[in-house]
Amino acid sequence: MQTQLHFRVFAMLLVYAVLKFMGGSFGALLLYPVTMLVTFLHEFGHALGAILTGGTVEGLQVNPDGSGYTVTRGGSPGVVLMGGYLGSAILGNVLFRIGAKHHRLAQGTLLVMAIFMGLAGLVWFESFESTGILWLFALCLAYIALRTRLDQDVLMFLGLAAVLYIIQDFNVGPSSDLAMYEKVVGLFPAQIWMYIWLGLAALLFYWNIREVFRGARR
Repeated sequence: MQTQLHFRVFAMLLVYAVLKFMGGSFGALLLYPVTMLVTFLHEFGHALGAILTGGTVEGLQVNPDGSGYTVTRGGSPGVVLMGGYLGSAILGNVLFRIGAKHHRLAQGTLLVMAIFMGLAGLVWFESFESTGILWLFALCLAYIALRTRLDQDVLMFLGLAAVLYIIQDFNVGPSSDLAMYEKVVGLFPAQIWMYIWLGLAALLFYWNIREVFRGARR
């Protein structure tokens, strides 16, 4: 069991690295679902930050180029801003952990993701384009969960690739959030907060990998 899990994780890391760094436009095309997932997790992290601190979400947009935005009202500005980067890192780790350790939950997790994406496109509607992207992604996840036996591997790969994408993109993806975070929270310049967020995301990923493999040895 341990050897099999190690092999699967290594194979997924290798596939991601080859597609990301040597795949060119073809690799980018194959990793496009990961890009869309990271964007959704990032914006959903902002939304969760607002909801958990007493605010509301008025809109959520996911664009075809991988950009997006979330419109919130109220709540803690610091938590909302931090929720995009760190929230998406947490959610990506959760997806990977479920796929690696909780096989029976993999199908249900994909379905829950599909439901949340579909609802986000309706309840937090910003444009038909964004809602169409979210609904298409949701339908693909639902199909994988209900019609194939790939739910566990897909969940593991999406979660793992999402976390790696987030860590790799730390100096680009959250730049606007960091600039605003510096104004709202202060204490450190945005460049320092960038490395603090990166360190937290990397530590979380390290802890998650260690716990997954430790569980496989039992």
